[in-house]
Amino acid sequence: MGYGATRSLERVAAALGGLGPAPLAFEPARDIPQGGVLLALPALLAVGLLRHSLPLYQLPAGFYGLSSVFLLLALLALARLRSLEQLRYVPAGEWGKLLGLDRIPEVRTLRQKLKLLCSQAGQAARWNAALAKEWTGEAAQRHPQGVAFYIDGHVRVYHGELTKLPRHYVARQRFYMRATVDYWINALDGQPFGYINKEVDHGLVQALRDDLLPWLKANAPLSDQQQRRMEADPHLPRFTLIFDREGYSPELFAELGKERVAALTYHRYPDHDWPREEFHERGVRLANGQTVRMNLAARGWGGAAEYGCGRCASWPRGAARSRR
Repeated sequence: MGYGATRSLERVAAALGGLGPAPLAFEPARDIPQGGVLLALPALLAVGLLRHSLPLYQLPAGFYGLSSVFLLLALLALARLRSLEQLRYVPAGEWGKLLGLDRIPEVRTLRQKLKLLCSQAGQAARWNAALAKEWTGEAAQRHPQGVAFYIDGHVRVYHGELTKLPRHYVARQRFYMRATVDYWINALDGQPFGYINKEVDHGLVQALRDDLLPWLKANAPLSDQQQRRMEADPHLPRFTLIFDREGYSPELFAELGKERVAALTYHRYPDHDWPREEFHERGVRLANGQTVRMNLAARGWGGAAEYGCGRCASWPRGAARSRR
């Protein structure tokens, strides 16, 4: 049964087909390596680690069920173990204490179960969509005046040799390397809603048109209260997208306006600084509740608005410009 196996009767019953997944039972223990990862267990359950997984995924009857497999994968990420192979070099019995079992599964067993889960095509996308709708719905309740989504792209360098991916510019290396691009959709306080991976990337503008906006329209539910407010005010957006100057495109802004979506970004081609007399000091409340003093200015035309920011009350340099 392997080192650390103490629940012998349950394991024999599972091997004979007379027992489903073994129940997780956490017990008092001392000096467990990396036991601090259990501090994150309530947060993992709160964000939905085990929610919707049972209806979407199926595993054959055995000692290790869906809950133990999903929980083990989450603990691996928290403990900075980057591959399943590294499980061969950790104490199986002590890691079992973290899992609520007598020991963790062998690497071969875990690989077999993951292969079965990955063979159920489309379930991961459905699970992500179900959780994303819950998360965006909670964000809409916290911000009844309108939800803002922060869009950001990250280059993921590919060092393998199985395929020839297109080259992307990697800012840290200041070099073009074979990579994919992950576009993350986050809340203003940094909480993630989801991401979209692009092996062939044509830029943020195209990704917003083809992938990000359809994903948000499908997974960001529109509350009844927001629907009534939009019907009463034709200029009120469904939600706001915030992204960097790579997505600056007047044509895209016009398309988003037709979809009742607001855009907040930087001007890609600023020409000159605004006059200092246009700026006035204002208090700005950040997503974490902190209030800072900033020098702000605004100009509006044709249903759009352009803002300038002196960055802080000390006015270190010229104003930055943005467009909404």
